[in-house]
Amino acid sequence: MLLIHCPHCAEARDEAEFRYAGQAHIERPKDPDRLDDVAFGEYLYFRKNPRGIHQELWLHTAGCGKYFNASRHTQSYEILETYPMGAQPKQAQS
Repeated sequence: MLLIHCPHCAEARDEAEFRYAGQAHIERPKDPDRLDDVAFGEYLYFRKNPRGIHQELWLHTAGCGKYFNASRHTQSYEILETYPMGAQPKQAQS
């Protein structure tokens, strides 16, 4: 069983209470109407898939219902830190 620390609830809970919501810290296009189809497709569909530390977006569905970020090592599945939206990670991305 994997325990995930929710930074809003301030406690570690079972992973079944959470949902993975994708890559964290994605820069949104400032003016999406000006993007061509290729650039908009890159923004929508292509994400990093590193071997090592990766910043991810998670949702505490069975708890507070809030989104937060997590730094997770993709080989060991270990969650190194969790932090609220808008904050920056302490762990460096691979």
